[in-house]
Amino acid sequence: MLLQRIVDTSRRVAQIRGRIDKIDLLASVLRAARPNEIETVIAFLSGAPRQGRIGIGPTALHQARTDVPAVRSVLELWEVDSTFAQVAEVSGKGSTAEKLRLLRGLNDRATEQEQHFLMRLLTGELRQGALEGLMMESVAKASGIGASRVRRAAMATGDLGIVARVAMTQGEAGLSAFTIQLLRPVRPMLAQPAESVSEVLGRLGEAAFEYKLDGARIQVHKAGDDVRVFSRRLREVTHAVPEVVDAVSALSPRELIVDGEVLAIRADGTPFPFQATMRRFGRKLDVDRLRAELPLTPFLFDLLYVEGQDVTDEPQAHRFERLAEFAEDTLLVPHTVTSDEAEARAFLEAAMRRGHEGIMAKAPGLDLAVLAAEWGHGRRRGWLSNLHLGARDPRQDSFVMLGKTFKGMTDEMLTWQTERLLGLEISRDRYTVYVRPELVVEVAFNDVLESPHYPGGLALRFARVKRY
Repeated sequence: MLLQRIVDTSRRVAQIRGRIDKIDLLASVLRAARPNEIETVIAFLSGAPRQGRIGIGPTALHQARTDVPAVRSVLELWEVDSTFAQVAEVSGKGSTAEKLRLLRGLNDRATEQEQHFLMRLLTGELRQGALEGLMMESVAKASGIGASRVRRAAMATGDLGIVARVAMTQGEAGLSAFTIQLLRPVRPMLAQPAESVSEVLGRLGEAAFEYKLDGARIQVHKAGDDVRVFSRRLREVTHAVPEVVDAVSALSPRELIVDGEVLAIRADGTPFPFQATMRRFGRKLDVDRLRAELPLTPFLFDLLYVEGQDVTDEPQAHRFERLAEFAEDTLLVPHTVTSDEAEARAFLEAAMRRGHEGIMAKAPGLDLAVLAAEWGHGRRRGWLSNLHLGARDPRQDSFVMLGKTFKGMTDEMLTWQTERLLGLEISRDRYTVYVRPELVVEVAFNDVLESPHYPGGLALRFARVKRY
């Protein structure tokens, strides 16, 4: 594949407004890529080289540009990736000159558009709108594998490029190799910003709120006496944070993966600025002296794995409850669960008074998968409207229907869900389209009732759609 196709795709993705159209475009490029190009396609369209930082700054990159760019596109994608790999490996005396020589050789064969793309790619300034979530859905679309399955594999391995290559060449069976493993860092789950507490409660109904700490994200793995700590970018930092090692070593489970935050705290309980925490985080020298001067305090907020069991499929509330069974309150992030706006606001104000950034909100319950949808009537004729909703039964590894709803849907949502559900169709009858259970919807409801009408023996009372 020519580099120019990636350049054109990047430009078009930035121009397209619709999410589905972006996914379709990215999926078409993945289908066209050769197996040895897939990881590079994922990396470039996500905005970074596959090698990460290659050890050369913006000034030197400008020096590597050529005055007379190539007239036509000849650069193959594998050539660019190979050159980046060579540049990243160069070190020692004269390394800057050698890196410049390699990059100039690349730019000599690049068109003006390609040179501009490569510059932005290497400086981290490529903003084409192909975010990680879009790339995951594009891999799912291109490979024909459910998006949740791709997302789970990417979380377990920490590398969407590898997952994409396996998905495209080996199918869903190949992804079975990607499971959470002790001492191998897991891709972190990230949050989205919200403007207010009322907005959060409007989306989630009830939410689990936690202090948003201005520290360094950590993921801690415990395998017997071996405890290792990883950063947000999956880099091992165990040597720099002995306080975290001590705290997790003292926990009762022999096997454990937990998510958390670490930060420097003053004597009055307020946090030092983020920069103070980062003086410690990642240091290799003088750790003992810095520990005495600027001790770090870990706060845990999620449980991913315990005693041989991957618990990431369990609801957030259950994971936190299990974490609290063996972790003292002083080791847990301050938290509360509420649907009351005044209570949530008071929790936010308390976090701010103590010098923290704000609060995080997490949905404590299960989301539901759409199993089927019935065609609408009257004003909704032509749209798939009444949704059949199900939750996964882990004992059977299948979905159990919990009810139906047609409430809470705007015309825009009806149009979108009809298009998406028809793309997931596996069969239909006169009134209903049955789909692969890959589309997840957040549903608010008043109660869960015993019911003989559904196989699970339960039903949702007054269910209404919040969002997809």
